[in-house]
Amino acid sequence: MKRGEEGLLPLFDALAFSADRHRLQRRKGAAASPYINHPIEVARVLVHEGGVRDLGVLIAAVLHDTIEDTATTGEEIAERFGPDIARLVLEVTDDKSTPAAERKRRQVEHATALSPRARLVRLADKICNVRDMVADPPHGWSVERRRDYLDWTERVIAGCRGSNAGLESAYDQALLAARQVLTAAP
Repeated sequence: MKRGEEGLLPLFDALAFSADRHRLQRRKGAAASPYINHPIEVARVLVHEGGVRDLGVLIAAVLHDTIEDTATTGEEIAERFGPDIARLVLEVTDDKSTPAAERKRRQVEHATALSPRARLVRLADKICNVRDMVADPPHGWSVERRRDYLDWTERVIAGCRGSNAGLESAYDQALLAARQVLTAAP
C-alpha cells in the first residue's frame, strides 16, 4: 500500500457498508435508480463542488441515510466508524417515527443548530435532492408538490448559509434551474 492510501480505507468501508444497507432500496424517481447512488452523489458534490476534503464529513455523507432509512443504529455506526462519524450522521438523521410535516418543520428549525460539518452534509444532500426534482422527480409528485419541496429546501438551507460558498452557490444554481423548469411546467 502506498503512503497515504490507508487514509481512504474508512471511506471505502463506509461505501461498502452503506451499499449493503441500502441494497434493496430504490430512489423514488421514475428511473428507480439504486439508492446507493444518492449517498455517493452527496459525497461527490461535497468534494467537487464544495472542495471538502474532511474524510469524516465524506464518510458521514456516504452514511447519512443509513439510520433514517435502514435498520442501522447510531450505536452500530459509532462502533464501526467511531463516535465522531456517528454524531455527524445522527445530526442529519430525521426521526421517522414522527409525521412527515413534523420532520420537515424540525429540519428548518434545527438547521442553524447543526455543527459546521453537518451543515456541509445537509447542503450537499439538498443540492442532490433539488437536482432530482428536475432530472428524476419522485413518481407521482405533482408540479405543485415539487414546488412546495423546493420552497421547503430553501428554508432549510437558509439556516445553513455561511458554511461553504461553493456548496451554497451550487444549491442556488440548482434551485434556480429547478424553479425555471417547474415554472414552465403545466
